Amino acid sequence: MLLVFLITASSLSGCLGDSNDGDVLRIAFSVKDDYTSFEENPQKLADYLSKATGTTVEIYPITSDSLALEALRFGSADMAFLDGGAAWMGWQQYGLEVMGADMKGDGRTYYEAHAWVLNDSAAAQAMNDGNDSTDPFEMLEGEASCHTGWLKSAGMLIPMGFFIGQGYAEVVGDAEDIESLRNTIYNHFSDDSTIPDSGTLYYGYGGALRCLSEETGGVAFVKDSTVDAYCSEDNPESWCLDRERYVALPAFGQAPSHPLMYQPDSIDDATRQLIINSLVALNATEDGRSMLENILNTPGIVETTTQEHLGSYGSLIQNVPGITSYLDEKYQA
Repeated sequence: MLLVFLITASSLSGCLGDSNDGDVLRIAFSVKDDYTSFEENPQKLADYLSKATGTTVEIYPITSDSLALEALRFGSADMAFLDGGAAWMGWQQYGLEVMGADMKGDGRTYYEAHAWVLNDSAAAQAMNDGNDSTDPFEMLEGEASCHTGWLKSAGMLIPMGFFIGQGYAEVVGDAEDIESLRNTIYNHFSDDSTIPDSGTLYYGYGGALRCLSEETGGVAFVKDSTVDAYCSEDNPESWCLDRERYVALPAFGQAPSHPLMYQPDSIDDATRQLIINSLVALNATEDGRSMLENILNTPGIVETTTQEHLGSYGSLIQNVPGITSYLDEKYQA
């Protein structure tokens, strides 16, 4: 469910501009026309937060991360759950900060991005030869790469940010144009590298791993759990090789879950702590976990900071040519 979660504390000066609504926490996200039960209705979460914070909580409909960023940027809202790209831009461009993040299905607030290769490849041998002077990442130059899609986090942005930032790959083309990334990939890896469109054979995590398995490419850029998700011993896909054939090179970095961003100019520490404590408390009760699953589509909320949650991700994607301009355009309301 596309979700953007905003909370506006209008009791603080400047939170809602000239609004005279009094003490209000505003939650805004994409609202359905109807719900099959009250368990899925965001009003249930609003009612809970009203009681937990002692402040009136209202639902404020919104349709996109672009509108969430606009609201945060111009002071009409104080907080929002955003995807990784929007959150990083909000941090870098508008000074937004992180107070919490939602959990993924395994309880983590991130997944790790890896290059996966086959165990008879030069990169795998360099990985396992016990010789620190042999660099497995160097062995990938000239190999056809399997990406999950254009500008996907684990499948492109994070690994390419690593290769460019560490000096393995040189940017080919205008450093301010996101399209230069395509030529950079072909130049460093191979013209036969796959950058699939949605719906095509090698699209997505499973598609990139299949590309490697069928030896269309020599390296797949996917996440840490991809091989076990598609090629477990219990129920492997028809194209899977034996599990031991797959070797993960050291992780590039962490792709973050949706962080809860807030505007530090309008939220003081006491208010921030009250809100995040109320949300984290949902993890501890059956009814709370039900609200998180049914309304926020997550098994839990974790308190965290900007550097902890976005630091690894941001340090990598900032190396991608044209990424700031691309995200700025993408998240324009």
